[in-house]
Amino acid sequence: MKKFAVKAGGAALALAAAGVLLAGFAAVVSLRQLPPVDALREYRPDVPLRIFTSDNVQIGEFGSEHREFIVFEKMPRQMTQALLAAEDDQFYEHDGIDIPGLFRAALANLGRGYAQGASTITMQVARNFYLSREKTLARKWYEILLAWQIDRTLSKDRILELYMNQVYLGEHAYGFGSAAHAYFGKPLDGLSLAETAMLAGLPKAPSTMNPVVNYTRASAGRSTCSDGCWRLA
Repeated sequence: MKKFAVKAGGAALALAAAGVLLAGFAAVVSLRQLPPVDALREYRPDVPLRIFTSDNVQIGEFGSEHREFIVFEKMPRQMTQALLAAEDDQFYEHDGIDIPGLFRAALANLGRGYAQGASTITMQVARNFYLSREKTLARKWYEILLAWQIDRTLSKDRILELYMNQVYLGEHAYGFGSAAHAYFGKPLDGLSLAETAMLAGLPKAPSTMNPVVNYTRASAGRSTCSDGCWRLA
């Protein structure tokens, strides 16, 4: 019995080692196929044409996508902290990938044929800029590798700046600066803590959780974020 246990243990270790080697080989091959991420250093999204009066009052905007790029240094700390509490509270600690979260998501999705969940902010940047939203294991694999590359290439503040200005938040609004105007008619630094918390909950389901489409659900999302938002603000 003891010999059998030793052999079984040895076989399990050999399989684990083979799995690690196979994963490493797959990662090396896949990394060579990834697009370069250096362009994200200088990326600035196109903003719509805006018309102002002589006293700086906006009277018109042309373009189907509403955007307002806010550099990280001018992003309200309240908004940044609320978003991290809602989306990725370990953002400044991990290397672009939440390994424990990925394992939990893999177990939860066992047998479904695709992986979902456990996407860090860096992984979402990888998806938003380079990948489709199809739910396949292959796309998730490339999302993980791209996130690792992005984390090695860019500063954490730059990654967060890209995400907060690029993410879709419903009502044709891309980025939190644009969403503040779309939902509350205010600049981002003029929002209350409750309004900030509501915006922080939008990335999970921007088309169905925004206050224009479903105020009750948007309020519930704000309540879910509230404890972390209050603590971090």
